[in-house]
Amino acid sequence: MAGALYGSFAITACAKDGGSSSKEDDKLKGSKVLVLGGAGRVGGSTAVALSKLSPNLSIAVGDRNREKGAAMVATLGRNSSLVEVDFENVESLEAALDGVDLVVHTAGPFQQTDKCAVLEAAIETKTAYVDVCDDTNFALRAKSFKDKAVAAGIPAITAGGIYPGVSNLMAAELVRVATSESEREPKSLRFYYYTAGSGGAGPTVLATSFLLLGEDVVAYNKGEKVKLKPFSGMVNVDFGKGIGSRDVYLLNLPEVHSAHEILRIPTVSARFGTAPFFWNWGMEVMANLLPQEFLKDRSKVGAMVQLFDPLVRAVDGFAGERVAMRIDLKCTDGRDTVGLFSHKSLSQCVGTATAAFALAVLEGSTQPGVWFPEEPEGIAVEARQILLERASQGTINFVMNKPPWMVETKPKELGLGIYV
Repeated sequence: MAGALYGSFAITACAKDGGSSSKEDDKLKGSKVLVLGGAGRVGGSTAVALSKLSPNLSIAVGDRNREKGAAMVATLGRNSSLVEVDFENVESLEAALDGVDLVVHTAGPFQQTDKCAVLEAAIETKTAYVDVCDDTNFALRAKSFKDKAVAAGIPAITAGGIYPGVSNLMAAELVRVATSESEREPKSLRFYYYTAGSGGAGPTVLATSFLLLGEDVVAYNKGEKVKLKPFSGMVNVDFGKGIGSRDVYLLNLPEVHSAHEILRIPTVSARFGTAPFFWNWGMEVMANLLPQEFLKDRSKVGAMVQLFDPLVRAVDGFAGERVAMRIDLKCTDGRDTVGLFSHKSLSQCVGTATAAFALAVLEGSTQPGVWFPEEPEGIAVEARQILLERASQGTINFVMNKPPWMVETKPKELGLGIYV
């Protein structure tokens, strides 16, 4: 269990280990989940987490690579199967969704794609849907299918992984607690993310990072939409025990738009950083020297990933794959509150987080339509606290609704025991 300071954030565990209770698991018995990209790092981690959180689920591993898919099925054991599927072919997708209750789309990268083929197939076959999209354009395109999803009676969550995903829910909970207190009005929301190396998540994460360097950063300042240069605006952020202070840089991430629109925060931005430090330098150089047209070209970025991948894997060997998220909410009364989440393994916790969203949908926590995670409780996620409890299993640190000085490794002391 997470070592946590929950503050006014009350959590009711589903079971002693944070997974589904036996009663809830019995309700899901016979339910079938298809994990697209299930032989990859994120998809495989999600499939494994689902099998642990709800052992009675039937899990289908959907992948293009039969050999890797078969290896994942062997890892999962009983109640698992392999489905070979072409993610971009409608007929192949619809055939794969036959008899499936929920499809979890982890087959990124989502950047520079011009359609939502999996979501469209899910609507056509009346299959519930979750994706781990980390691209603003894709997420907004997915949202445009809301009315069709409502008409089909299917629930769908876009951007439902670790970040975005769990980070959105943490932000929503910070805002909920703040606004429940008198005369508190949210003023700004900052998302800060850190991952050591590639986080053990492999070429897809590397491709995502490079493709994001080809996008102008969208942020909001006092209600005004602004565009900024990718991997600029470096700040040093304290992620608390186990992580410490890290440099983070602006990136174009979908939670900035959704938090601004849904949570009604006038100032919102997102920053990301990695380690060792020279990866940050390399990303900054690429953003400044390579033309955006090059960085938006999936085939060229793919070739660059193949070139860098052996080096990244070698560095990952000593850099580790720790991950941290810090969400800072400032209010008009001058008080700040923080949400903090850190874990020793991105490849592990991203699967746990995605599985938590999948279970929420299967348990009937999501209304028909296409939703961002932070949309009102009872629409996207009925029981946020249960989802966050599941997602935070194994964390180094999970903190909600605390002032910054209580979570930072080096808080500033004004004197007389007063910290800021």
